[in-house]
Amino acid sequence: MASPTISLNDRLAELQTQVEGHLSACLDLSLDCPPRLREAMAYSLLSGGKRLRPILVLLACEVCEGDLQAAMPAACAIEMVHTYSLIHDDLPSMDDDDLRRGRPTCHRQFDEATAILAGDALLTLAFEVIARRVQPPELAAACCADLAAAAGAEGMVAGQIADLQAESADPTGRENALAQLEAIHRRKTGRLLSAALILGARIAAAPPETQRRLHNYGDAVGLAFQIADDLLDIRGNAAKMGKNVGKDADHGKLTYPALLGEEASLQRAKSLVNTACHELQPFGARGRTLEALARYVIERDR
Repeated sequence: MASPTISLNDRLAELQTQVEGHLSACLDLSLDCPPRLREAMAYSLLSGGKRLRPILVLLACEVCEGDLQAAMPAACAIEMVHTYSLIHDDLPSMDDDDLRRGRPTCHRQFDEATAILAGDALLTLAFEVIARRVQPPELAAACCADLAAAAGAEGMVAGQIADLQAESADPTGRENALAQLEAIHRRKTGRLLSAALILGARIAAAPPETQRRLHNYGDAVGLAFQIADDLLDIRGNAAKMGKNVGKDADHGKLTYPALLGEEASLQRAKSLVNTACHELQPFGARGRTLEALARYVIERDR
């Protein structure tokens, strides 16, 4: 259990370091994995980043008084799924991005086919890591189901395709457009963030009511995170963010600032963070790090 006096930045740095080490170990693959494929996988997976999703797995496990090391395989797995989604999202047929985390995107560093296969390999490796390293097997199966549901055709992938379709759609009325946008991002971003909390809670053997609260926290934080991203695409500094800015408008994307304006979008994000923090009240002092993390989501500059 972390000291209650440790700062959020120090705690995040501590957990990031642990996650980085375990992610690197997960890529210790046999000679059957072609070197170029492993290089592309490592290039994207080990390129830094906030590690928000694996940290949420670990913090959820911690707030439920579970064993962080038991949750580490699930934490690594969800980061692999997230990284696969970024590799594919950056492709020319999707968002067509050249920069990710301050470096050329995977398809620019290697080639498009290698990037697609690196994403495929990370996605499948994620489920192998859970299946082999989470115990007992019944728990591993439940975690695989949680992650698959969040990442698949009714979750993140559904949100991705709805986001692409919204670029060419013409919704009637602002309220319809806002409902459409929230539905996109609850799937595209919120489902995976909520799954991170559920994975940590499940591994800690938390009761259903606790899992429900953490799921609701993740859902609200996920939407706030996406609003903050929309704002950063307007206000952000490309050097700090490690990726190009201003691309949402260029692509005609449906965004919160485009619908609500910047100030109203920020107020919506703050309201969502307050909703998330309300779900943490029963945890008392144990929930303070998750509360601080929720507030960081809308205060960050990258």
